[in-house]
Amino acid sequence: MKVGYFSVGVGPTTNPKWLRTAATTAERLGFSTIWAPEHVVLVEQYDSRYPYTSGQFPGPANAAIGDPFATLAYVAACTSEIRLATGICIVPEHNPMVLAKTIATVDRLSDGRVILGVGIGWLAEEFQALGIPFEHRAQRTREYVEVMRKLWTEPHSSHHGQFVKFNKVFSYPKPANSKGVPVWFGGESGPALRRVAEYGDGWLGFKLQPDQAAAKIRKIEELLKACGRQRSDVYLAVSPYTDPIKPDDLKRYRDAGAEEIALLITDRIRTEQELVTAMERMAREYVEPASRL
Repeated sequence: MKVGYFSVGVGPTTNPKWLRTAATTAERLGFSTIWAPEHVVLVEQYDSRYPYTSGQFPGPANAAIGDPFATLAYVAACTSEIRLATGICIVPEHNPMVLAKTIATVDRLSDGRVILGVGIGWLAEEFQALGIPFEHRAQRTREYVEVMRKLWTEPHSSHHGQFVKFNKVFSYPKPANSKGVPVWFGGESGPALRRVAEYGDGWLGFKLQPDQAAAKIRKIEELLKACGRQRSDVYLAVSPYTDPIKPDDLKRYRDAGAEEIALLITDRIRTEQELVTAMERMAREYVEPASRL
C-alpha cells in the first residue's frame, strides 16, 4: 500500500524554501504522491457549502493557495520520482485547451509524473467571480476531459461539442506517456462515483474512515461492472482528511480496496524543521508500515 502527502502550495509551502523542503523530504521518506489543491479566488461571504465540514471552508478568505501547476512544476524540478497530483483541479473553471497545454508541459518536465485530480467545484461564488456558469459544470467537466484527452493523444484534433468547438488544431508537446495523463476524480456523491466508473482512471475519496471507504469502493466496483469496465481500470486512493486515524487502520483501508491513502499534517507547523519532524513521524507511523502490506 502507498501513502501520499497532502498537500503543498498552501500556506507556508507557497514559500519556495518551504516548498523545496516539503517536496524533497516527501521523496526522501518514500511518500508516493504529493498533492496540490486549487482555488483561484475565495470570498468572505458565500451561501455555498463546503462538503467536508459543517459547510464553512477551513481557512480565511485570504488564505495563500498557489496555482497547483506552477507549484507542481517547482516540485518536479526538486524531485525525480514522487508523483505530482492536483488535489483537486477545478476543471470547469479553465479553458480546456489552455489547461491541456499546461498539464502536458508539466508532465513532460516531470518525465511523466503528473496525475490530474479533478473536481467540478463547490463554491458558486468563485465561479461567479470568474464569469463562468456554475450550472452544468459536471457536463462541462466531462466534455473538457474529453477535449484534453484528444489534445494529449492525437496528432491533430477536432471537436464540436456543447461547450467547445475547434477544427484540426495541433497541441504540442504531448504528455510523456502516449496515453496521456491519468485523470482521477474526487468526490463521494453518487454522481462523483459514476464519473470515476464511466471515464476516470482513478479516484481520491476524501474524509473517509475505512468502513466508509469500503462502502464507496463497493459502489465504484458495481458501477464499473455496469459500465463494462474492470476493477483494474481504476486506481483507488482515499484520505481521512483531518479526521484522526491509527497505523492499524492502514490494513483496514487496504482490505477495503484502497491502494493508496493520502495523509495531511494537522499539527500547527511554525518552522521548516517542525515540518520535517512531522513528516518524519508520519513516515515512521504510516509510510514504512504501509510498504509492508
